[in-house]
Amino acid sequence: MASSAEANTHQGMTGFLGWVERSGNKLPDPVFLFFYLILALVAVSVLLATLGVSALHPTTVDEAGNPAVIKAVSLLSPDNIQKLWVDMPKTFTHFHPLGYVLVVMLGAGVAERSGFFAAGMSSAVRSAPTSLLTPVVALVAMIGNHAADAGYVVLIPLAGILFAAAGRHPLAGIAAAFAGVSGGFSANISPGQLDALLFGITEEAVAASALDPSWSANLAGNWYFIAAMTFLYLPIIWYVTDKVIEPKLGPWTSGTKAGADDDEAITEASPENAGRGLRNAGFAALAVIALWAVMVFAPGTPLINEAACLTEAGQPIPDCSIHGELRPFYQSLVAAFFVLFLACGWAYGKAVGTINDHRDLVNMMAEAMKDMGYYLVLAFAAAHFVAMFAWSNLGLISAVHGAAAIQSTGLPLPIVLGLMVIFAGMLNLFVGSASAKWALLAPILVPMLMLLGISPEGATAAYRVGDSATNIITPLMVYFPLILIFAQRWVPSFGLGSLTAIMLPYSIWLLISGTLLIVIWFYLGIPLGPDAPVGYTLPVSGSGSG
Repeated sequence: MASSAEANTHQGMTGFLGWVERSGNKLPDPVFLFFYLILALVAVSVLLATLGVSALHPTTVDEAGNPAVIKAVSLLSPDNIQKLWVDMPKTFTHFHPLGYVLVVMLGAGVAERSGFFAAGMSSAVRSAPTSLLTPVVALVAMIGNHAADAGYVVLIPLAGILFAAAGRHPLAGIAAAFAGVSGGFSANISPGQLDALLFGITEEAVAASALDPSWSANLAGNWYFIAAMTFLYLPIIWYVTDKVIEPKLGPWTSGTKAGADDDEAITEASPENAGRGLRNAGFAALAVIALWAVMVFAPGTPLINEAACLTEAGQPIPDCSIHGELRPFYQSLVAAFFVLFLACGWAYGKAVGTINDHRDLVNMMAEAMKDMGYYLVLAFAAAHFVAMFAWSNLGLISAVHGAAAIQSTGLPLPIVLGLMVIFAGMLNLFVGSASAKWALLAPILVPMLMLLGISPEGATAAYRVGDSATNIITPLMVYFPLILIFAQRWVPSFGLGSLTAIMLPYSIWLLISGTLLIVIWFYLGIPLGPDAPVGYTLPVSGSGSG
C-alpha cells in the first residue's frame, strides 16, 4: 500500500503542482530544518553583533529615562555557549507547548484508542438525512479535529461509503470530509488540542520578547473566532461539494462494494454496545462539566481569583473585568480537556469492552505517548531555536524594525493580518507541520504585531487561517497519499493531480473567506475569545538595564 501511494505521488505532476512537490521534497525534515536554521542563526548573530545592530526597546527605559537599547548578541559569546549546554534540559522541558500538548494527548489517546472518537463521528454521520449528508459530514469533520488522526483514518473513508450508499458519488463524500478535517483544521466549536499546541508556542514567543511578562496563554483565546470559522466554512464546503465538485464527477452507479472493508473496520463494536458506550461517555462528559462548574461558581472556589478585582486594601476596583478573576479557569482548560477526553474514553471503553481494567487504560495512555515520539524530537529542536532567537535579541530587533517598516507603508492593520494569512497559506505548501511553521514564525510575528497593536491571540488567529486552507492541495501534507488511496478504492484511475484538482476549489474559497473573516473581524474589533481582545496595548514602560 505504501509503495502504491509513493508511485502515485510522482504520477502526472506537472506545472505549478510539480514545482511545489519538487521544491518541497528538497526541504529537510522539519527537525533538521530547525537545526540548520540554528546554524544560520548563530552565523547571523555573530555578524550582526559585530556590526553593532540594535533597536530601541518599546517598553523599557534605562536609568536616565531614555528607551533602553537592544543590541544584537553573538550566540558564540561565552555566556550563550554556557547557557546552551548547561540549560539544555531546562530549555527543552520548559518549552511551553510541550506540557500543554502532552497533557491533552494523554486523555485524547484514551478517547481515540477506546473507539470513542470513531464511534462518535460514525454515529453522527450515519444518522444524517440524505439531503443533509454533505453539511453533516463537513460539520462532523471539523469538530472531529479534536480526534486528531481518527478524523482522517475513520471519517474520510466512511464519508465515501455513506455517499455511495445514498446513490451519490463517493469521491464527493471523500472530498467534503477531507475539506472539513484538513481544510477546516483550525475551525471548531470549542478549543482543543490545536489550541494547546499553538498557544503554547505563542506564549513562548511573548516570553522570549520580554514585551509583556504578565501575558499568559489562554486556551480559549480564539474560541469565538474558530466557532465563527466553523459556521462560515460549513456552507462553503456544502456549496462547493454539491454544486461544483459532484456535478463534475457525474452520477455514481457502481454500488458500495469498494468501501466494504472500511465499513467493517469502523463498526467493530455492536450497535447496542456502541450506543451504550456513547451514552456512558455523554454522562461522563456532563460529570466533568459539572465538576468544573462547581470549581468556578461554588463559594471560595479554586478557579476564581477574587483578589484580581480588589485593591491591596481589599476595596473593589471600579470597572474591573470579570475575565481577570476567571484567569485561573482559562488556564485550567488544558487539564479540563485531559480529564474530559480521559473520562469519555474510559466510559465508552468499559461499555464496549475495549477497556477491561485500569491496566488497559494505562496502556492506552502509554501508546499515546509513543505516538508523540516524533513531536518530542521536533519540540527539542524547536525549543532551542526559539530560545536561541531570544538569547541573540534578534527576534525583538526584527520585530521592532519590522513594525516600523509596516507602519511606514500606511497599511491598515486588518490588511496586514490578511497578508499574513496569505503568507502562511503559501508557506504551508512547503512546510506541512502546523507547529513547525508557527515555531518558525511566532518569534518575529507575535512581538511585531504586538508593537503594531495586535494581540498575541490575534496573531495566532491569523496564522491558523492560512495554515489550514492550503492543507488540502499540497502533496507534502502527510495524509495526502492516504486520501489518494481511499479515492482509488472507488476509482482506480484517480491520480494525485485528480485529487488536487477536486480539492483546489475548496482551498481557494476557504482561503478567501477566512482572510475576509479575519479582516472584517479586526475592523469590527470583536473579541477573539473570552479575555482575548483583538487589539493590544503595550504595558507602561519601566526601568531596565537595557
